Amino acid sequence: MKLYDTGVYLLNGKEIVPETEAKLSVSREKAAENTIAYSILKSHNTSGNMEKLQIKFDKLTSHDITFVGIIQTARASGLEKFPVPYVLTNCHNSLCAVGGTINEDDHMFGLTCAKKYGGVYVPPHQAVIHQFAREMLAAGGKMILGSDSHTRYGALGTMAMGEGGPELVKQLLSQTYDINMPGVVAIYLKGAPRLGVGPQDVALAIIGKVFANGYVKNKVMEFVGPGVANLSADFRIGVDVMTTETTCLSSIWQTDEKIQEFYEIHGRSEDYKELKPGETAYYDGCVEIDLGEIKPMIAMPFHPSNTYTIDELKANLDDILADVEKKAQISLDGKIPYTLRDKVIDGKLYVDQGIIAGCAGGGFENICAAADILKGKSIGADAFTLSVYPASTPIYMELAKNGVLANLLETGAVVKTAFCGPCFGAGDTPANNAFSIRHTTRNFPNREGSKIQNGQISSVALMDARSIAATAANKGFLTSAEEYAGGYTGQKYFFDKTIYENRVFDSKGVADPSVEIQFGPNIKDWPKMSALPENLIVKVVSEIHDPVTTTDELIPSGETSSYRSNPLGLAEFTLSRKDPAYVGRAKEVQIAQKAIEEGKCPAEALPELKPVMEVIKKSYPQVSKENLGVGSTIFAVKPGDGSAREQAASCQKVLGGWANVANEYATKRYRSNLINWGMLPFLIQEGKLPFVNGDYLFFPEIRQAVENKADVIKGYVVGQEGLKEFEVTLGELTDDEREIILKGCLINYNRK
Repeated sequence: MKLYDTGVYLLNGKEIVPETEAKLSVSREKAAENTIAYSILKSHNTSGNMEKLQIKFDKLTSHDITFVGIIQTARASGLEKFPVPYVLTNCHNSLCAVGGTINEDDHMFGLTCAKKYGGVYVPPHQAVIHQFAREMLAAGGKMILGSDSHTRYGALGTMAMGEGGPELVKQLLSQTYDINMPGVVAIYLKGAPRLGVGPQDVALAIIGKVFANGYVKNKVMEFVGPGVANLSADFRIGVDVMTTETTCLSSIWQTDEKIQEFYEIHGRSEDYKELKPGETAYYDGCVEIDLGEIKPMIAMPFHPSNTYTIDELKANLDDILADVEKKAQISLDGKIPYTLRDKVIDGKLYVDQGIIAGCAGGGFENICAAADILKGKSIGADAFTLSVYPASTPIYMELAKNGVLANLLETGAVVKTAFCGPCFGAGDTPANNAFSIRHTTRNFPNREGSKIQNGQISSVALMDARSIAATAANKGFLTSAEEYAGGYTGQKYFFDKTIYENRVFDSKGVADPSVEIQFGPNIKDWPKMSALPENLIVKVVSEIHDPVTTTDELIPSGETSSYRSNPLGLAEFTLSRKDPAYVGRAKEVQIAQKAIEEGKCPAEALPELKPVMEVIKKSYPQVSKENLGVGSTIFAVKPGDGSAREQAASCQKVLGGWANVANEYATKRYRSNLINWGMLPFLIQEGKLPFVNGDYLFFPEIRQAVENKADVIKGYVVGQEGLKEFEVTLGELTDDEREIILKGCLINYNRK
């Protein structure tokens, strides 16, 4: 795999010419307009300026962790009808029996909103969000926005993006998605995969090369080259969904007769569109991949970029496991002992659990290939277990019809309904100290469901379904699918949408205002949020120095997500696994802001604020409760990798958070979530921090700085000796984003 250190030109979709060697008549700027990405973005841009995009999407999709908050926010802003098709799926908390009726209450909220506002409602167990979108929503040349980070349908010719809920709210209110024109990186494929290599292997190989160096961060990955034709539609989809883990903005692929066949199989031939780059296309970078060189891969705990070939791991087992332990102590803050070396038996690594599931692993071809490898075998009667989750009921039905389901069950595997649970800690949580291999999307710390605060730790490595099946056939001893000597049946897929016609509610875009929304007792409105004050005091209540902080660490997934419809209830879990003291510290400081909102003295409500105010008033005597806000902030080196869930920001906000301070934001979507919840996305230069956890920071005239688009914002650490100056920046903000921050949040911005 080769990463080019310059831009490249792609000639006739086949020949790569580095920019430094190009002697072409067409200009770089004109050639950049010949990418697939440019043409799709141009057709959806409403600004008239291709440097400053204002995008309107064709369709929207959400699942049951996010749609209640999105619709509640839109309702508070005057929503009357969904202006574009909006699909509400129920694939995340459908098996999580936490909190009594609250999960099904949210589902009924979704159904009644689909009726009232003219949407589509997919009941629990019918399909995971992204498989339904592939089967029923995607279309060539279109754009889809989803409130899930793995919203990626590029293999089908649809440019899709995963963002926090507020960005979907904007679309529901007929506003736009505002971004600078992103860079476009060619992912040039050549050759064909070797036998036993699946889409997850290709994806992990790419992630391992581009994540740490940020090669495709916030850019569009455009898959081109002769190797694309050697991949089935299912294979492309399996690679595409994992592009999220590179931190790219979106993805798009050239399309051909295999994608045309996909649409025909699904009864939507009219939605196919041939897409390919122009004769001479310019890309901001290029990843050149010989598919035949990729071997079965494994991403060890605790990140999808921690990649090795399975052969490499087996040949250097003790050294690599020692390195995993070393990295784990950083990820786990040394809170709990962690090792995998006790899993080594007679020189072989033993695995406790295998999972093939969800939007990445639950595809038809993955499951059929796994069944081929397992045919006639048994997973054994020891600790090892294998669970398979087809990504939709139509896939499940076809597996039942063609015999694959029976073959899998015969091995001892358990085949379950469409559910995202294993991917985010709401199903198949392993035993304490257990090691799970999964064809799912992520393996962040505790994302599989263990609770470090309770002394529990289990861990996940990511692998392709084929090597998981080979390991299962070897009764839990890690095995590459290349060791399987048998053949693959290559079953043909037949899609039957009858189950959707029978069970999915589709309003066909017709709203019925007479429908009463069904609320459960856990569904709460957003609390009121204040506008940005003239002057701001924030206390640092958490300081995180991990290289990357995931959204799962900011707000844990799993059973806590059941409280998603209660902003204050969910906020109680903020940073609970990373920094359990955070919530108490934030709530303590919030007392001062509540006092200000009630016209009372903040220093009387929070006595520790009194000496802070005395120091500030020596230099800024005009500061008073009439022009002051008080709250909290966190510092993290690089926060926001992973999920698009807005709760990573909103939970901080409802606990009184006014800002984040970071060296860098891991993803655009997390920074956007902060902005949409009225939080200042401060950036501070790398190096020794001027403050520590527990310090108070003062930002005088912060409102004016935001209004005037100040390049640098002066802040002060408030100490006994006085004010110690430091500098932060806000990065680039659109005028609308500034107004959202000034008004306190997107709800306030849109409130009529």
